[in-house]
Amino acid sequence: MGSQAKERKQGLEGSEKEVEGDAGISKPRCLQIAQKGIKTGSEFAAMMSAMMSDLIEGKITPNIANATCNAGGKLLKVVDMQMRYGTDQDGGRKKLVLIPDAVDGRIEKALTE
Repeated sequence: MGSQAKERKQGLEGSEKEVEGDAGISKPRCLQIAQKGIKTGSEFAAMMSAMMSDLIEGKITPNIANATCNAGGKLLKVVDMQMRYGTDQDGGRKKLVLIPDAVDGRIEKALTE
């Protein structure tokens, strides 16, 4: 194993210990935001901003940051699809139906058989 790989492995192990809550080490700020749930664009931006700071400070691993960014991208894609393809509901909000009820019922029936 090369020296870069060893350093990376050691860095990941250290970050994992920090996230678990060693004495004197604060939890990542992005975790505190994410635990409340991401429901608005402002909350998403705050979580991503906190995650960048946490990553730079070494409170989270690059792998965790990457996975979080990928999941965030998927969340934004759902919002985009909802705005483009959703149907108008009460109050001007759009709803995106991924699986119509009729199809969903057939899937559930097939899974239980």
